[in-house]
Amino acid sequence: MAAAVNTSSTDYKVAGGDDYDHVEQARNQQVLARDYICAVPEESDMYLNTSTIKLKVPAGEEFKGSVLLKNLYLSCDPYMRGVKHSDNATTKQDRVGFFSPDSPVVGYGVSKVVDSQHPEFKAGDLVWGITKWEEYTLITDMQSFFKINHADVPLSYYTGLLGMPGMTAYAGFYEVCNPKKGEYVYVSSAFGAVGQIVGQFAKLMGCYVVGSAGSQEKVDILKNKFGFDEAFNYKEEPDLDAALKRYFPEGIDIYFENVGGKMLDAVLLNMRLHGRIAVCGMISQYNNEQHEGVTNLMHLIYKRVRMEGFFVFDFYHLYPKFLDLVLPYIREGKIAYVEDIVEGLEKGPASLVGLFNGRNAGKAVVAVARE
Repeated sequence: MAAAVNTSSTDYKVAGGDDYDHVEQARNQQVLARDYICAVPEESDMYLNTSTIKLKVPAGEEFKGSVLLKNLYLSCDPYMRGVKHSDNATTKQDRVGFFSPDSPVVGYGVSKVVDSQHPEFKAGDLVWGITKWEEYTLITDMQSFFKINHADVPLSYYTGLLGMPGMTAYAGFYEVCNPKKGEYVYVSSAFGAVGQIVGQFAKLMGCYVVGSAGSQEKVDILKNKFGFDEAFNYKEEPDLDAALKRYFPEGIDIYFENVGGKMLDAVLLNMRLHGRIAVCGMISQYNNEQHEGVTNLMHLIYKRVRMEGFFVFDFYHLYPKFLDLVLPYIREGKIAYVEDIVEGLEKGPASLVGLFNGRNAGKAVVAVARE
């Protein structure tokens, strides 16, 4: 990546009243986007920039409630692949973009509070939420952040197992699917940050669990490390319907949907009466200009199947309940978790791009600074 240097500063006042120019400053390395991205990102879509930042929250009404963060870990997630921008966007989610021209890439991360003008956060606090791909970030709205009160587990887990992906797995499996002991559960893209957690939740519930992934190495890890009953490489299955019938001769009660397309069509043929499908993502469709149609939807009627899309933001009020469930599992060694951590912001673009070609071997994380 080409490096650019920006040493400009802004003439603010410090909250205490001293001139902002006299405040200690630090280097702020950043990963910036070259333009909007509405497709699979490439490393060339991003570039490295070095600027400086003052290590105090500026004074002024517009900065009340603001917090200056030192970013420790950044999360690489499939949803970051690009969001179409539209002048007709009607919701906040429609207007969210993770790539904007010459601006830092946006995504989830784990951070440490350097300075704060927010009554609920103080210097030294650890938090996770939506930040920017840079060493330091000034956040003016902390509504999307959660304070980390349990630091006896690896902080990087809050980018995945204890962060948005873990909460997504919890919401989709427990809240949307309402599982019961002994049910038959299928998880597509099971080696992903969400899928590996869903499968383990299902096993801890006493379900029969099968997952699919894109390589034999990932299949082996699903069975031998994450405890799935069975797993298969979908790339080696020319007939997905036949593959599912082989692993689910009595049908599927719960399908955790991450793929869409031909996989969803095959699953619909194999659902059991009163089955549930939690639609988390459809990664097979993200790169398609023309999305594939689904031809077996009548089976939703025949088998009284409930298929429901969900958004993790709608379930964040359950985060304390989620922690009460998952933290004991981690401490007791009942949940396994695999991370693929790269060191340094400069490695971030390659790690993010690796999500879309299968290069990552676990939850993709960029370590910016270790505490």
